[in-house]
Amino acid sequence: MDLIGAALRAAAGRPHVLLAPLPGGTVARLEAERVLRLRDWPLVATPAQADLLLIAGPDCPDLRGAVNRLWQDLPAPRVRVHARGAGGVESALESGQARLGSRAARRPRAETSDGDGGSHLQESCGGEDRGRRPEDSGGSHDEHDDGDGGRHHDAQARHGDDRADPQGEHHGARDGGNEGGHGRGHPGHERHGGHGGAMDVPGGLPMAEQGGDRDGLMLDRLHVPLGPLLADWPAGLAVRVTLQGDVVQEAEVEEPLRRDTAVAEAFWAQPWLCAAAGEPVSVGAAARRRAAAHLDSLARLLSVAGWPAEAIVARRLRDDLLGGAPVVAVASRLERFARRVGRSRTLAWMTRGIGRVSAEAAREAGVSGPAARAGGDVTGRYRQWLADVRRDVGRMEEPSPIRLAVDESPRGWWRNDDPPSAALIALLPALLNGAELAAARLVVASLDPDLDELAAARDRAGNHD
Repeated sequence: MDLIGAALRAAAGRPHVLLAPLPGGTVARLEAERVLRLRDWPLVATPAQADLLLIAGPDCPDLRGAVNRLWQDLPAPRVRVHARGAGGVESALESGQARLGSRAARRPRAETSDGDGGSHLQESCGGEDRGRRPEDSGGSHDEHDDGDGGRHHDAQARHGDDRADPQGEHHGARDGGNEGGHGRGHPGHERHGGHGGAMDVPGGLPMAEQGGDRDGLMLDRLHVPLGPLLADWPAGLAVRVTLQGDVVQEAEVEEPLRRDTAVAEAFWAQPWLCAAAGEPVSVGAAARRRAAAHLDSLARLLSVAGWPAEAIVARRLRDDLLGGAPVVAVASRLERFARRVGRSRTLAWMTRGIGRVSAEAAREAGVSGPAARAGGDVTGRYRQWLADVRRDVGRMEEPSPIRLAVDESPRGWWRNDDPPSAALIALLPALLNGAELAAARLVVASLDPDLDELAAARDRAGNHD
């Protein structure tokens, strides 16, 4: 009896997928999440849970080491595929499933193919369908074998380990127990690995050093990278933190990727960029894109907080808006979602007091948009997203053109070529310093900066030169 073949066929029937979005790959990520949900394939948060690694977005040379390390951490049988655009997601998944069911999944061999498929997303300015698919490029599917069991990786790349401690009430651990509680019930030290790190030793583990803490005690200091390849994490963001115990003593955001390694596209801000270029964009189209962006951010935060059921609801609503669903089809569902999340006492208790910044301090730091209007902590910021989504739903049918001085983009105002996410990223170290590591993921999720905005701003600045 072929027990190995039976096991491979069982795994291939419903693959567990680890999604690794790359900078410039927002549309590919959205399409992957939608397709995986429709296929009922589990979307997992850690390499240990996965048997199919789906890389989404254009190739990024600066992150190849991190991707290879992530691939190394997947247990066999495993398959790695790459969808560079939304049009390649379906073919990449089908290819991955087929290979996962074969013995080749035990020892991956080199394979490259291109595919092209449709997408329900609308990438044209203002969200209007102009007969083209977003990032409608093919997906290439790459597996590497160096002869030692199918693992080819950059030994200098690093990816973090995962811990779990289930939480109570509805904020339980997601598939595989990755989302966990810590301290006051915040998510635990999950998914905090990155690519590369100081103090490497044989075995890939970081070595602790000693240093004085805020009370003058000499305690071990551990240098830990957060990002750039984490589930429910801004694509391409890398933050290095110094820990003493479970408290962040220092936090530093790494420089964004070089201009020649990222695609200058900012999907969520596209209507505003098109309007700035003189193209007609309606208030309704901008409101639809902004509401979808906030729902995407809410889904990330809810997933990090350990409430996967409502994260799925947020993603369904997001996909319906991006697919052009009429207001009457989503308004009541969205209102129920907003009430349930906004009135959750457990979620508010978990996030109260975390990442606190006043509205005045936020404005002085150049922050605009929901983060500046909300003021306060993580609780205030996610409630501001809910309020903004409710407002935007009522504006989705307005035909008048947007005014850039009145209608802000999802993350705030674009001042010349200075994107709003730049201020959000600059604010991160101050909010992370002194926080428990368990709360760091929630702080980042509540700001949800979009690094694609920075690439788009550099591209615009280059065009003006």
